[in-house]
Amino acid sequence: MEEISLSNKKKLIKIMLIAFFLLIVLICRIGYIQFFDGNRLQQESYEQLVKSRAVSAKRGTIYDSTGKYILAESATVYAITINPTNIPKENKEKVAQELSSIFDKNYEEVLKKVNKRSSIETIAKKVEEEKADELREWMIDNNVESGINIDEDTKRYYPYSNLASQFIGFCGSDNQGLDGIEAKYNEILAGKNGAIEQATDATGEKIGSDGENYKAPVDGNNIKLSIDMTIQSIVEKYLEEACIDNVCTDGGNIVAMNPNTGDVLAMATYPSYNLNEPYTINNAELLANWDNLDQSEKTKDLQAMWRNKAISDTYEPGSVFKLITASASLEEKITDTDNEGEFCCTGGITIAGARIKCWRYYRPHGSESLRQALMNSCNPVFIGLGQKLGVETYYSYLEKFGLLSKTEINLPGEANSIFVKKDKCGPVELATISFGQRFEITPIQLVTAISSIVNGGKLLTPRVVKSVINSQTGEETEIPVEEKNVTISEETSKKVLSMMESVVAEGTGKNAKVEGFRVGGKTGTSEDGVNTGKYVTSFCGVAPIDNPQIVVLVTLYNPTGEGGHQGGGVAAPVGGKVLGEVLPYLCPDNKITTNEKSE
Repeated sequence: MEEISLSNKKKLIKIMLIAFFLLIVLICRIGYIQFFDGNRLQQESYEQLVKSRAVSAKRGTIYDSTGKYILAESATVYAITINPTNIPKENKEKVAQELSSIFDKNYEEVLKKVNKRSSIETIAKKVEEEKADELREWMIDNNVESGINIDEDTKRYYPYSNLASQFIGFCGSDNQGLDGIEAKYNEILAGKNGAIEQATDATGEKIGSDGENYKAPVDGNNIKLSIDMTIQSIVEKYLEEACIDNVCTDGGNIVAMNPNTGDVLAMATYPSYNLNEPYTINNAELLANWDNLDQSEKTKDLQAMWRNKAISDTYEPGSVFKLITASASLEEKITDTDNEGEFCCTGGITIAGARIKCWRYYRPHGSESLRQALMNSCNPVFIGLGQKLGVETYYSYLEKFGLLSKTEINLPGEANSIFVKKDKCGPVELATISFGQRFEITPIQLVTAISSIVNGGKLLTPRVVKSVINSQTGEETEIPVEEKNVTISEETSKKVLSMMESVVAEGTGKNAKVEGFRVGGKTGTSEDGVNTGKYVTSFCGVAPIDNPQIVVLVTLYNPTGEGGHQGGGVAAPVGGKVLGEVLPYLCPDNKITTNEKSE
């Protein structure tokens, strides 16, 4: 045997080194797969072999504050799916024909799904029980035992359709909350889906004879809203009436709050929409032209319909805001309620060379006390008070009243106020702010601030959900009332309440009187932007004066009817009608007698 040459030895060593290196790489790769990537690969293998069909959890029920009325609930419906590979070839056309007939589907499209080489295809969702039973009977009659699945699903229903629509919101086809309470409390309401699992081979055929593995879903928790169904219904009735009678081209909203807890007792926007059909536009003119709109236009119009104007839209509050100026002035002791002749309205006031008129400049109010100035809604008096307070002090009260930040109401889409920055606020800007013009806030910010004025000075975070009820145990957990800070003293609170009562008894708010109850309030009228020719009219009412239980803010956008656009003539009557029906329900023991009224 010939001796191996030196060059061949080198080649052999090189081959052995390469083989050894490749062996090391292979060992490292196996080690990596085993110890670092094993769980992922195992999961992927499981997912390929085990086909899973979701079983929807039942979404939690939404109740009103009394617990007597269901505002949103989930009912059992069915999802129809097929396993195409498990349907015998001779049955495919027959199955496609029946499925398309029962569920009103295109036959060719269903047949295409039936003939696919896939493990699962969806035929219909949210199927009512009647249709599901019809399919079951057909399967029994035609001896079809495999390939068609009828699984439980849930569908969201809103028993009162349009009630509190912008507040409650709605769900998508997958039971995901998309707006309002449904979106904000989705994690609490949604629950956890279950599944039906079945082992299959690469072709989709079942493996083994153990049948399907059922993992039960966990139902979502129930919630109890702060909204009172009775009060909400009253509010919506009179809001719709007001917007139609006064031809409010941009709609309106009403917020009712319990000033002692921050509970939103009612929150209504007009026009509302049907929660059971949230993608059907509520405007007849738009609906007639709907098919001609492109998708971006449709989306914009739908979002406008869903918009909760009470928290998402800002506006100039007008003279209702004089309550803030009056409260700050009393708290700082630069005036008092009944100093006779302390002020004098001459029809206007000049600030930094600019003449700002009183709304009744043509017939000045003359000599007034603070009470009379509030009753008359006299601009010059409140401009003067603003100047005495000064920018620094005035802005400190804006901050105390929560008007420079969001209220943190637990609803999606809350906007913030728009004020000129403090270091940019000159004499004219301070003057216009003092009587409620040239800045913007949301209705929820204003009603929250005024609630603090009438409750003794406590600024509370608005509460929209009172409690959460565990779906498994039935245990009810209350959402605590959250106090942010103190705005004014109880003494100042009582003085402002007294003046508010005078506004309704003898002043611009007299159209809000309620027989048998002590009601206070303040009217407001403002321009909707600069030189737009549009107006916002409003009224904020509180009752009973001796023990406030409700604050109602009525806001109507661009009333163009024969009644005009003044708060006292348009919004105050709406507030009076709402309180006239709500107070006997809410405070039956606070009705005053004839003798008490005469005192």
